[in-house]
Amino acid sequence: MARLRKAVSYRRIERPYTRVSKYREKGYIRANPHRKIVRYVMGAASKKFPYVLELRSKSELQIRDNSIEAARQSSNRLLEKVVGPSNYILRIRVFPHHILRENPLAAGAGADRFSTGMAHSFGKPIGSAAQIRKGQVIAEIHTVKEHIGNCRTAMKRITNKIPPGCSIVVRENI
Repeated sequence: MARLRKAVSYRRIERPYTRVSKYREKGYIRANPHRKIVRYVMGAASKKFPYVLELRSKSELQIRDNSIEAARQSSNRLLEKVVGPSNYILRIRVFPHHILRENPLAAGAGADRFSTGMAHSFGKPIGSAAQIRKGQVIAEIHTVKEHIGNCRTAMKRITNKIPPGCSIVVRENI
């Protein structure tokens, strides 16, 4: 199985290049890669809670879907064990719409016969990412007052798994 490239390769936000062709079938990305995020809402989704902890981004960048899924799993595991499944709602508020592409170049002996180089390179889809703006809410946890400390720990687990610097904001749910 091929390894993933480093996230720094896809961190910068750019307007997605759309291929312009006189042939319609060559004018768009054909394959939509599999999304790795399994669930966006966890916990007691139908209940109302008085407090909300929001994770806000301090910078603009892209977050790959596999890092969002890793953050979701680690924080949800802590919340289920410590807080209990009926005492919180964890929502992932970003969706990986942006399709990442890669133009693999051949390397090694005789590679010049196989490689097409970078002429008219468009790349094949290899994954997806969410484009995050400064101040955008990445995730939120709804809970009661006695569990705010545990939910703050779960938010710190999310910040360990995703690249941007984040701030945790606690507010009352109106």
